[in-house]
Amino acid sequence: MTNFIPIFPLAIVVYPGEELNLHIFEPRYKQLIIDSKTGNRPFGIPAVINDQVSEMGTLMELVEITKIYDNGEMDVKTMGIKVFRMLEVVKSVPDKLYSGAIVNYPENYANGSRVMMEKIISGIRQLHALLKVNKSFKKPDDELWSYEVAHHVGLSLTEAYDLLQLMHELQREEYLRQHLLKVLPVVTEMELLKDRIQLNGHFKNLSGFNF
Repeated sequence: MTNFIPIFPLAIVVYPGEELNLHIFEPRYKQLIIDSKTGNRPFGIPAVINDQVSEMGTLMELVEITKIYDNGEMDVKTMGIKVFRMLEVVKSVPDKLYSGAIVNYPENYANGSRVMMEKIISGIRQLHALLKVNKSFKKPDDELWSYEVAHHVGLSLTEAYDLLQLMHELQREEYLRQHLLKVLPVVTEMELLKDRIQLNGHFKNLSGFNF
């Protein structure tokens, strides 16, 4: 399927199923949101990386306009629907302030490994404990897949976009697993280093070594 969608480029990566709250203040995007509301139409958020609009993004549903300010600015709730690939950017849309794009929707294979996800979730909880971060998931563990946990592992913007480009759940799970294998030892060592630094300057009750 190929179609035209309005686009709202942002320096973030949104995943299907993700809830995203936005404060809308630019005139072109206020117009986009009003058009989305009145026409009951989705819009796209392509990721902006290194000041460049990337090829991939996520189609968004406007869930609710929660507040309209006196100056026309808005608070809105949106939800990711599915991943799209931009085939052509339409910078000038007749009678509109915002841009658009011709897009298609790559086939996205959702079948993953429950065993792998259990290991990933365990790794995330270990990471959060080391960092003393208190962040809960919005679903039971047995309903979590890669998109639900991806923003819990500390991916950079580039890494988050790399994950967005993977069109198979097993590939996304392996990417997250490899990321955790890389960062957990680093964070663990940092915590040990912090403990050693904090011990410096304090009286220590240590047993002497017997030769």
